[in-house]
Amino acid sequence: PTPFLEIPEDEYQRIIDTNLSAVFRACQVFGKYFIEEGRAASIINLGSISGLNPLSRVFTYSASKAAVHNLTRNLAREWADKDIRVNTLVPGFFPAEQNRKVLDESRVLDILRSTPASRFGNAEELIGATLLLASPVAGSFITGIEMVVDGGFNAMSI
Repeated sequence: PTPFLEIPEDEYQRIIDTNLSAVFRACQVFGKYFIEEGRAASIINLGSISGLNPLSRVFTYSASKAAVHNLTRNLAREWADKDIRVNTLVPGFFPAEQNRKVLDESRVLDILRSTPASRFGNAEELIGATLLLASPVAGSFITGIEMVVDGGFNAMSI
């Protein structure tokens, strides 16, 4: 993690390009296709718990994911009358190479203490939420939401 005043422009731009610009472009491509074809569809963007609650010293990542959440809500509103649903899947803490770099032992203990489930998530636990959001039946009236899968982390407060 880089302190805010020390974030180099190239690091900032790389993270924005990866997390926000790529989602923006994908939504443009798929949205245009679905609209031109008159097809009902579900677009699921990948957010992050740090886009809802800023986590220490991952400023650009948190800001980019917050922007994905906002982009998703705006697209949901714009495309609802075209039967295109747009939602964000928001994983909490799931072990991955990317977050291992910022999770020292003390941070892991803080997260686990703040997670009612008292553990990290497993990738398989994202499947149910994804299937619900993608379903043309079960998810047909769900649009513009952040589907949080985090073992209760987002529900906690001090």
